[in-house]
Amino acid sequence: MTTDTDEEQQPAPEGEKLQKILARMGVGSRREMERWIAAGRITLNDRKAKLGDRAGGSDQIQVDGQILRRVEIRPRIILLNKQEGIICTRSDPEGRRTCFDDLPRLNQGRWISIGRLDINTSGLLLLSNDGNFANRLMHPSANIDREYAVRVDGEIELDVLKALKNGVELDDGYAKFADIRYFDGSGRNHWYHVVVLEGRNREVRRLFESQGIRISRLKRVRFGPVILPSALLRGRRQELSVEDVKTLYRFLGLPEPDLMPERKPVDSVLIAYPGLEKGAKRRRRTRRNK
Repeated sequence: MTTDTDEEQQPAPEGEKLQKILARMGVGSRREMERWIAAGRITLNDRKAKLGDRAGGSDQIQVDGQILRRVEIRPRIILLNKQEGIICTRSDPEGRRTCFDDLPRLNQGRWISIGRLDINTSGLLLLSNDGNFANRLMHPSANIDREYAVRVDGEIELDVLKALKNGVELDDGYAKFADIRYFDGSGRNHWYHVVVLEGRNREVRRLFESQGIRISRLKRVRFGPVILPSALLRGRRQELSVEDVKTLYRFLGLPEPDLMPERKPVDSVLIAYPGLEKGAKRRRRTRRNK
């Protein structure tokens, strides 16, 4: 019989979860690393790793047969103004351009996309070399919303707007917009801004399609507190400032990275947001663009 005292004296598991180590080293997001472990691509001390394994500083980790150099990475975050026609997978058998093409080279790890945009959707896409950061920002528990600019043919009836905000049944369950507002327009082209709390596949398009509305253009303009700067042209990217990176890490409850400040000022891409610390240097409110 096991007593409460015996349970209290049980030693805590040593080391850190394997998928967390791999994510911090920039190999991939935690979820992706869990899939790699299950697929047998990770070796721990010359044996196939399994989900639940932990590793300490003296343990040897191999990824696809290559020993992992466990050096702390310098966290970096890139904001890409994705163009239509670009896909968000690491490679494509059809040879189409991906969001990973032409990114800065990393000495260790690799770039990880934080969420995805489908091939016909443009706008804000974040990429990082820190899998733990990417996982935390994407995780449903973070409750991070996304805002999109949507162009449709004509103005939408009030009863349809109400239905989209109250919720409709899609093929994968109930869905709704957390907010939907008219932005501007003339003639046949009218813009609305919508907010969703989930990252479900083609959710914005499917919600409009459920009401018989055709979207002629869809662009993400905000991911939580990060907005798409109006000056950032389509297809261009910019790296987030050290102050913005530190602010986002604090916002997500992650240890603040020790980063050297830039030599030249870098404009902030953060806006006031619930739970986000105010007062970051060079904070600037930037108008959202269509």
